[in-house]
Amino acid sequence: MDETRTHGKELILVLNPGSTSTKLAVFEGEKCLFSDDIKHGDLELSRCDTIWGQYEYRKEIILEFLGDSDVELREFTAVVGRGGLFRPTVSGTYGVNDAMIEDARNAVQGDHASNLGAVLAFGIAWDFGIGAFIVDPPCVDELDILARYSGVPEIRRKSLVHALNIKATARSAAAELGRPLRDLNVVVAHLGGGISIAAIRKGRMVDVSDALSAGPFTPQRAGALPTGDFLKMCFGGKYTVAQIKKKLVGAGGLIAYLGTADAKEIERRIDGGDGRAKQVYDAMIYQIAKEIGAMAVVLDGKLDATVLTGGLAHSDYIVGGIEAKTGFLGKVVVVPGGDELEALALGCLRVLRGEEEAKTYPETTEGASVEL
Repeated sequence: MDETRTHGKELILVLNPGSTSTKLAVFEGEKCLFSDDIKHGDLELSRCDTIWGQYEYRKEIILEFLGDSDVELREFTAVVGRGGLFRPTVSGTYGVNDAMIEDARNAVQGDHASNLGAVLAFGIAWDFGIGAFIVDPPCVDELDILARYSGVPEIRRKSLVHALNIKATARSAAAELGRPLRDLNVVVAHLGGGISIAAIRKGRMVDVSDALSAGPFTPQRAGALPTGDFLKMCFGGKYTVAQIKKKLVGAGGLIAYLGTADAKEIERRIDGGDGRAKQVYDAMIYQIAKEIGAMAVVLDGKLDATVLTGGLAHSDYIVGGIEAKTGFLGKVVVVPGGDELEALALGCLRVLRGEEEAKTYPETTEGASVEL
């Protein structure tokens, strides 16, 4: 496949597969021509034995959708997909290769819909003889050696975070501060259904709170737990492994306490005088702020800014609560939301324009495979 072929314009197909839908966009340069969120019915997905087995179905749906659009498929310059839970990698844009697809198929760090991003990009790109890429997958691992210790030799701390949005938001904050990211120390808090908080030193994520098993509780996840009580829950005979997993990811956090992960609904309850909702919500804010403080310590207190992003950063209540506790650390930059489709397109453009070289998977950071 010729990864450098172009048609005189930078037309990029962007794919972001999720658990029940596939987000899709077409960019011409930095401009989004159109985007959509293709919903997948439970029946269609249930016919596939595994997430990986959804590949053919999702590819067909994407091509049908594009066939109904005004875009000529053969005019695309490249296809870029969301990265998955691959082996630990350095940050950057990667050309999709056989090793990446095999690791996605084998779910080397977990089974997740994002693992389909690389193979969908590759499959569609192959049909048209163009390049396929992924950008800053969740497995970006740039941790310092000291951050890898857990306290139990058999367990190594790893980095599984919202790397795509964290890196893109850090670049946006650097632009706002008028300095290159390589010169800055920032803490970035991605606040969504899952929460990732990262310490970025001179462009590298040197420590993180694992979005699946550490850090604050979130709208849908339990976060870090008291291990003794958690062990009793696991081995007490009351819950199955599947039920425990659901309590940790999907039915933990705000859902477990309040029956909903909808921040707007919870804030309506608080406005209506619901003291229980306020206390739980404030506890989540407390834990987020505490983790930001911990990451500031990782950076030796030499902090240029704290950056708040993700869907919850739209909430004045949450942003205000975090600022009240962390304002003493210095400037707070708020970049609400997080356009992953745009971040994928921009990462692809940096390679197409020669601003960066595409990395070859697997490329690991120093320390990712060092024995502790």
